[in-house]
Amino acid sequence: MLEFLDFEAPVADLEGKIAELRAMAQGDAKVNIADEVKSLEKKANKILADLYQSLTPWQKAQVARHRQRPHALQYIETLITDYVPLAGDRKFAEDEAVVGGLGRFEGQPVVVIGQEKGSDTASRLKHNFGMAKPEGYRKAVRLMEMANRFGLPVLTFVDTSGAYPGVDAEERGQAEAIARSTDCCLSLGVPLISVIIGEGGSGGAIAIATANTVLMLEHSIYSVISPEGAASILWRDPARAKDAAVALKITAQDLKKFGVIDEIIPEPLGGAQRKPEQAMQSTAEAIARTLRAYSGLSADLLRTQRREKFLNIGRGL
Repeated sequence: MLEFLDFEAPVADLEGKIAELRAMAQGDAKVNIADEVKSLEKKANKILADLYQSLTPWQKAQVARHRQRPHALQYIETLITDYVPLAGDRKFAEDEAVVGGLGRFEGQPVVVIGQEKGSDTASRLKHNFGMAKPEGYRKAVRLMEMANRFGLPVLTFVDTSGAYPGVDAEERGQAEAIARSTDCCLSLGVPLISVIIGEGGSGGAIAIATANTVLMLEHSIYSVISPEGAASILWRDPARAKDAAVALKITAQDLKKFGVIDEIIPEPLGGAQRKPEQAMQSTAEAIARTLRAYSGLSADLLRTQRREKFLNIGRGL
């Protein structure tokens, strides 16, 4: 059953009435509810369309964090065939917050890496809510270096509130691991395509998203810090997260304007959580189109294009 966000309450009320009518009709075959249900569905879709055409940055953050939104493993399962997961950083341990391996995208061999949040309590704990430790980023580096060695494009699915901030992660060199992962992205001689599928949080996201092309789903967010974190630092008041969300320019629309991302992938009406298959199909089309654009380019040209892209962010504004 779909979970509704707070601002979707009017839609939830109408869909609740539709469910009641259908239950009533099942109990009495003589009851004709078709016209009334059609009218309520039309009204609900109109309200939903109006809501999603004018989402505030804070509301977009809520949509991006929706727990029923498709996560990295769902994208990999749907878009990647012959997938072989690879584990461990060969230095310390396996980090379940970062998933990845070898597979084929539309028949083309690729290396895929994703940040997995989990979809229920057990899986969220297993994947540490998508917050990677140093070993997670070192695993990402291992996979990217493998891709570079064998000339395979890299696809990354970004969805994290940020890198894990625990003492143990800092003791094992969290900042250094993020920096090396970012540097590895920049040095690749193969195409690197990143997709922001939910949250793109700070260095935890950029470590696998320093890509030739950064795609972003319409209602995802991407920022240097979470709105709550910014509000706590700037105003000593986490309740001002709504104000911080506006100031941070976290939406795909703002980031496209600034040149931080390259393309916005449209989502189904009401967000990717309503029609995951449709959202993933749109993502596949965008990835395929982007991969074709990089076909045949030399390693030096790919590196130069990637570096210039990030050096040019914000210029001319």
